[in-house]
Amino acid sequence: MKTRYYIYALVVLMAGSFTGCKMDYFPDDELNASVLMADPAGAKYIMDGCYATLKDEVDYLGYASGNSYPRHYTQMAEFQGDNICLAGRTTDPLYEAMALMMTDNLKNVGTLWWLAYKVIYMSNTVIENNEETGEAKQFVGEAYYMRALMHLHLVTLYAKPYGFGEGNPGVPLRTTSDSGSEITRATVGEVYNQIIADLNKAAELLGASRGNAGYPSHDAALGLLTRVYLYMEQYDKVISTYNTLLAGAKPIDKLDANIGTYFANTKTSKETLFCIAHETVDDKAQASAGSMYNGDGGGWGEIYPSDPLLYMYERYPMDKRYTDLIAPQYTEVKYDKGEKDTIRVTFPDPETPDDAAGRQNLMLYVDTVTKEPLKLVAYEDVKTKTPQYEIIDKTINGEYHVYYINYKGQEIMARVTKTMNNRYMYPKYFVKKFGYQDGSPTLCSPAFSRWGEVILNAAEAYAKQGQNANALECVNAIRTRAGIGADGLFEEGKMHGYSDVLSVVLDERRLELAFEGFRPMDMIRNKMNIDRRYPGAHPWGIIEYNNLKLQYPIPYNEHSVSHIGQNDGY
Repeated sequence: MKTRYYIYALVVLMAGSFTGCKMDYFPDDELNASVLMADPAGAKYIMDGCYATLKDEVDYLGYASGNSYPRHYTQMAEFQGDNICLAGRTTDPLYEAMALMMTDNLKNVGTLWWLAYKVIYMSNTVIENNEETGEAKQFVGEAYYMRALMHLHLVTLYAKPYGFGEGNPGVPLRTTSDSGSEITRATVGEVYNQIIADLNKAAELLGASRGNAGYPSHDAALGLLTRVYLYMEQYDKVISTYNTLLAGAKPIDKLDANIGTYFANTKTSKETLFCIAHETVDDKAQASAGSMYNGDGGGWGEIYPSDPLLYMYERYPMDKRYTDLIAPQYTEVKYDKGEKDTIRVTFPDPETPDDAAGRQNLMLYVDTVTKEPLKLVAYEDVKTKTPQYEIIDKTINGEYHVYYINYKGQEIMARVTKTMNNRYMYPKYFVKKFGYQDGSPTLCSPAFSRWGEVILNAAEAYAKQGQNANALECVNAIRTRAGIGADGLFEEGKMHGYSDVLSVVLDERRLELAFEGFRPMDMIRNKMNIDRRYPGAHPWGIIEYNNLKLQYPIPYNEHSVSHIGQNDGY
């Protein structure tokens, strides 16, 4: 990246958006950081430019639509796990991320890298040219936070987890605005150490946010530190930082009271530590972060929760993370004349070739007249009731049910639902986590750090330190807020079929943080293979946690210029 950065262009772009900055304008070859930072207003201007950079659609290699940091990050950090079902191929590069078919010239791979380093450069100019006192202190603290956040996103997406070896190649570590310095890949350990130093410095300089949760704060820095320490397997530091941040409060006191409406109000909720704040004018409609998850309001609505995740939510039907945030698209359409209240059975075709196109989903019918408790018979032709297939209701952990179908001698996980709208035979379940701000289904301010995650970071650390009671207290706070009653909470003597507390915590992380970009990293760093034997346009099978394709390639526009090493497997 013999990096040419874009301060001048950004300043001109932002001129109409921010007021109160006494700025003169200079030709490109005369503009420099010291002029820009002549007073704290300049530092404010640049930091506000950082936040604008992270929400705007940008042109990268001639492509702009949907090309924004929140859209790419939430997809790239989520789609390699087992939470999502993509209902058919798409030309959007999210497909390559989901199918582990990435190349170094994809727009999402390059855009996220470019924007992250752009924000890092801008942050460096603020850090280098301002005293850590007076009015500028706030902006310098924000700059340290943003530099840490961007490096963390980069090192988790483009490098192996910390626990796989501190000496593994990380990403270029940029702590200076000197774009003439040699570009090299720091080790994973070096990058993480710098992130810790930056977040501690941010916490030292920052107090409360200077506005809504779209601006970093002291608590945002400590909250992100709990994630960093967790990924570094420094569990005692996760716990001590968490308790400092908690300051004697109960975990549930830090959560938004209503998880069902939280994601529409992240900017102002007490739960949010940091978000990419959007206003009504920032609504990207079909190009928004959530449009692929939700067809409401003109979104594409092509990505749904995976069958295993749906079954996990359905263990407790009152769970608001399911009832309020997952929207099954039921329909009144009748497939056969005179048929009433028909139930559909969908499942992956075992005869579909095991290739990158995924497995075709099949659909069978159930005449409700023949329905009996714990036993269903499905048909290809509901009128003649032929051929017949048995639907088996199994229990998991002695408590939770999952449907399977005995199809041509093979037992396959299936979905049994009321009649639903579908896409290529995949029942539509819209996800509402990325929308409904100000009433718009496609507008949100994605939370990049929130108390729900911090509490579960502590829960995992407690579990790995053998402090099971404390771990379950954290889990129960999350579950209580989700509307799950006392019968669904955990105690060491009431584990609901689980054999260990860590498994409870990891499942709760999956439920609470689904689609927010945590599941793949949680599985990889815990050395859990990723079972993707469920419907969707992805390769069928189990992905081993050390698969080299679980790290993204270094973008072509970077390694072809700076000649830093490419990741193994590309």
